[in-house]
Amino acid sequence: MPAERLHLVRHGEVFNPGRVLYGRLPGFGLSEDGRRMAADAAAWVKELDRPVTTLVCSPLQRTRESAEPFTATFGIDPRIDERVIEPTNVFEGRRMKRAMMNPLNWRHLSRPALPSWGEPYAQVVSRMDAAMTDAWNDADGGDVVIVSHQLPIWITHLWVEGEPLRHDPRRRRCALSSVTSLEGGPGQWAEVSYSEPASTAGAVDVGAV
Repeated sequence: MPAERLHLVRHGEVFNPGRVLYGRLPGFGLSEDGRRMAADAAAWVKELDRPVTTLVCSPLQRTRESAEPFTATFGIDPRIDERVIEPTNVFEGRRMKRAMMNPLNWRHLSRPALPSWGEPYAQVVSRMDAAMTDAWNDADGGDVVIVSHQLPIWITHLWVEGEPLRHDPRRRRCALSSVTSLEGGPGQWAEVSYSEPASTAGAVDVGAV
């Protein structure tokens, strides 16, 4: 029996004192506020009073830690899925403002529609759709929660809405520990709600990765 609704949940705030673009780098876990945000997201999903039967997360530390409140709340362990991971990015490990001041890096901005600085948007959509489809079809009814990252969730939103994938990273509607909910299932995904249950006031690292 397939799922009934699928929730794409972004991870909470990352502890990132160096303010670098962390991408897929290891060792970037949640801050104290980030753990509170993740708990708020899980509490919001619980308040929907819908059964959650499947929990999926990317293999990165920040998403695994953001999945922990869902495990505690719904009593299900997460399944790690590489397909919902953060995209690759040539600026990984750097501070973006400094990197953009170096003319040698400008070549990476030559084709923003792809984008030229990392994994193609179309490829992100393809792997996200495949992961969502498998989670949906393998679920024992109820709802699916997938804990992922800002760009994969936002790109999925644009794709579902039939909008161009090219976008300004500063204008993504995908706050920390936000919840983007879809219904319809594979081939007919439809966004039914977007919520920001966690306060991000005072957050140091809001990310645009």
